[in-house]
Amino acid sequence: MTETEIARERLRRWRLVLGGDSADGTGCGLSGRDAAMDGALAALYGKGDRQARQDRPATGRDRGAGLGASAPSVARWLGDIRTYFPTSVVQVMQRDAIDRLGLSALLLEPEMLEAVEADVHLVGTLLSLSKAMPDTVRETARAVVRKVVEDLEKRLATRTRATLTGALDRSARVHRPRHRDIDWNRTIAANLKHYLPEHGTVVPERLVGYGRASQSVKKEVVLCVDQSGSMAASVVYASVFGAVLASMRSITTRLVVFDTAVVDLTDQLDDPVDVLFGTQLGGGTDINRALAYCQERITRPAETVVVLISDLYEGGIRDEMLKRVASMKASGVRFVALLALSDEGTPAYDRDHAAALAALGIPAFACTPELFPEVMAAAIEKRPLPVPDTDGRGV
Repeated sequence: MTETEIARERLRRWRLVLGGDSADGTGCGLSGRDAAMDGALAALYGKGDRQARQDRPATGRDRGAGLGASAPSVARWLGDIRTYFPTSVVQVMQRDAIDRLGLSALLLEPEMLEAVEADVHLVGTLLSLSKAMPDTVRETARAVVRKVVEDLEKRLATRTRATLTGALDRSARVHRPRHRDIDWNRTIAANLKHYLPEHGTVVPERLVGYGRASQSVKKEVVLCVDQSGSMAASVVYASVFGAVLASMRSITTRLVVFDTAVVDLTDQLDDPVDVLFGTQLGGGTDINRALAYCQERITRPAETVVVLISDLYEGGIRDEMLKRVASMKASGVRFVALLALSDEGTPAYDRDHAAALAALGIPAFACTPELFPEVMAAAIEKRPLPVPDTDGRGV
């Protein structure tokens, strides 16, 4: 590419960014596909959304088009952006359209739902609208949610089952194993003092092996999930992981969601879509009440992992919540506090409550879906949790 072509391409890109008014300073015109891309951008980020942005002063860079708040025009626009932009950009633009232009209500119309690019954030928006959703839209919405859930299961289930199966086997390790059950790495490590250099070998006086997994339940996992509005993505991921855990014979799983009320969704874990439509995003938060419910149902504390997924903004009794966590921990429960279970980066959370949990020996940190299996494996094996490097995401 010549220097002239490089300069022309740079101007083209700046023209798409700045919007084309005289103040953009590029003097570059667009045609064909570029003009269509600019029109799609202008519909969302231009003057047409001025009513939705009354508090923002006008600038010379405001684009001249707009996105009319009707389902047909929005559906056409959704089709356009899927034509011109990659999926990751489409998902960002969809979220911007909902936030900037107040288009949430249009998601209650079937033609709108059929046009969207489904992702975790869209599912969260649909769940927040589920109680107002007319019957004519509900099945379409469930289909959108199911597509996202199935995609997540394909991405996360195999690794989760493999990681936790290994952790369960290791936690059942025995010291008189049959030959096929010997854990050779740990056996060698345990017998290094019996190394015979003249023979170049280790004499394994003590064998370490994996216990054969029986069909009886070995571990109990309680997922206690905050369903306040800011936790939407975490609720989606938690429902998927809950279904995966429930499918494993050696784990019994309970899923509890809460705001100021507590709802036990364990009997719906075979279908995470049912779980999600059983939630009600928004409202207050009473962590203490939710933990009290979970604590009352723990029968084998030494074999139980409780995972609290919450931003820790407690609307209940703070001191009682902390006492309850300390009591569970003292009884042998492995307690895990996740500020978020999502890919969204640094969450907002109550730092005082996070620090109080840390003082109890319970680090509170944000966890990505990819890290979650490792966190659960560490909790099951009662070893240190793989807390991410300190970067503002947790305590």
